[in-house]
Amino acid sequence: MRLAGKVALVAGGTRGAGRGIAVELGAAGATVYVTGRTTRDRPSESARPETIEETAELIQAAGGIGIAVRVDHLVPDEVAALVARIRAEQGRLDILVNDIWGADRLIEWDRTVWEHDLAKGLHMLHLAIDTHLITAHHALPLLIARPGGLLVEVTDGTAEYNQNHYRISPFYDLAKVAVTRMAWAHARDLAPHGATSVCVTPGWLRSEAMLEAYRVTEANWRDATRIQPHFAISETPRFVGRAVAALAADPDRARWNGHSLSSGGLAQVYGFTDLDGSRPDAWRYVPEVQDAGRPADTTGYR
Repeated sequence: MRLAGKVALVAGGTRGAGRGIAVELGAAGATVYVTGRTTRDRPSESARPETIEETAELIQAAGGIGIAVRVDHLVPDEVAALVARIRAEQGRLDILVNDIWGADRLIEWDRTVWEHDLAKGLHMLHLAIDTHLITAHHALPLLIARPGGLLVEVTDGTAEYNQNHYRISPFYDLAKVAVTRMAWAHARDLAPHGATSVCVTPGWLRSEAMLEAYRVTEANWRDATRIQPHFAISETPRFVGRAVAALAADPDRARWNGHSLSSGGLAQVYGFTDLDGSRPDAWRYVPEVQDAGRPADTTGYR
């Protein structure tokens, strides 16, 4: 229970990486506020079945305290009310995870800016960037009220990989690169207050949506490699969750301030594993094996 007594907010913890992070912070003993727009009695535009209540129950089952709060992070007043509630109930905020996304349905693959639906593209940017800034604006004053706070911005791809690879479309590319830069900028503002800001990316994530797309479950996920052999490097959402929990428990985490980090890279530093005991290093594998056109082989990469 390395994070016993700590209070975390996982903004965008309904599913995927956010859920995995919330559960692992709970498993480490933290009290975790988990937010999103999908509840059991109120679906969101994502049209996914996962709910924030389910995530809170998984946190509880893992040994933490899970508190589900429906919040639309595009609405500043709702975010302000959330932070006011955390302040009133806990008097502190030690960990803020900005994992708000919910834009999968807006992605149009391999479309130029003039071919991509403009409304969808702009809405993607609002969901990916505006939400993170709104949440940071309201939550960071509570985070820096005492030294040692940690801000984790979650994106897709390391800074090194995204700098040299075009990601799907101008809208998606900007959404993911902007979050990395955001973490770097926050690091400059937080350092004088004894707080740390990092950007963290999972690898090829076996999210609920990804498993559904390949028509597999977590129990038989390897069957998907018949369709996409490189899926062999994939990881559970709990793997990036363990990465964030390790960062939060590290008394020397300030050494990472402003850095772009990955779940696989942090596993090599902190020694944690995925649920199956492996350490998939997707952001080393993807450029060296997948993008290089080599046959799928995870030897030395997990």
